[in-house]
Amino acid sequence: MKQHTLGQSFSFSGIGLHTGKPVRLCVSPAPAGSGICFNRTDLVSSMVPARVEYVAQTRRATSLSCQGVKVLTPEHLLAALWAMGVDNARIDLDAPEVPILDGSARPYAEAIQAAGLVEQDAERDVLIIKKPFVYEDRRSGSRIVFEPSASTVFDVTIDFDSKVVGVQHAVFDESTDFASQIAPSRTFCFLQEIKLLMRLGLIGGGSLDNALVIDEPNGYYGGGKPLFDNEPARHKLLDLLGDFSLAGRPLRGRIVAYKPGHKVNTQALKHYLDTL
Repeated sequence: MKQHTLGQSFSFSGIGLHTGKPVRLCVSPAPAGSGICFNRTDLVSSMVPARVEYVAQTRRATSLSCQGVKVLTPEHLLAALWAMGVDNARIDLDAPEVPILDGSARPYAEAIQAAGLVEQDAERDVLIIKKPFVYEDRRSGSRIVFEPSASTVFDVTIDFDSKVVGVQHAVFDESTDFASQIAPSRTFCFLQEIKLLMRLGLIGGGSLDNALVIDEPNGYYGGGKPLFDNEPARHKLLDLLGDFSLAGRPLRGRIVAYKPGHKVNTQALKHYLDTL
């Protein structure tokens, strides 16, 4: 199978979820074999490859860093590029953090659909899972299982011990319409977490316009309503796709994730790649 890039560029302006800073972002076609790479246009030396070896932090989002240059919260955009078949793209942004937009990947997915894909001469280098591998975080109870499979499957279960959310399940496979079924799912948090997150210097750009807020055990704060019965699980699946895109290539196999999060996602991927 051949590699693909975008048919044309697209741009967005917005604010970062955690920094609250305004940012303009432009995603453009890139040569075969170049992968996905960020370029901080507000800095002189600023290229940051979207690869797992550049993961610097995973507190409430995935952050990348290369030679001191940081890119924060790229996972929604990366998930859309990966799931919709974009192998090579250059992402220019003039601030540290990718814009949160509506808290989902839907705007990015729609932009990719509008831009279209262009086939390139180089063949895809597919990461094929040939033997089972399990990564566990005993402290959180999280577990990521890698299994051989003839197709690509991501299977997610979340359990927040919450009366509102409960135990939820979501699946992405080769028959899933990512743009309509996964991309619209929005980021979420619990109301009782907000003060702590703010003290930690996070969610400076968060609002009810870009997040679901869960008021345990009463429901969704501010009249928010999930787009799907399992929207939180679908969003955790979205995050998992974005984090696993940092393998830098398509994946063939089955990933079963219980209580996934950015830390366990990226650590599991790193440890699996170390076994190859």
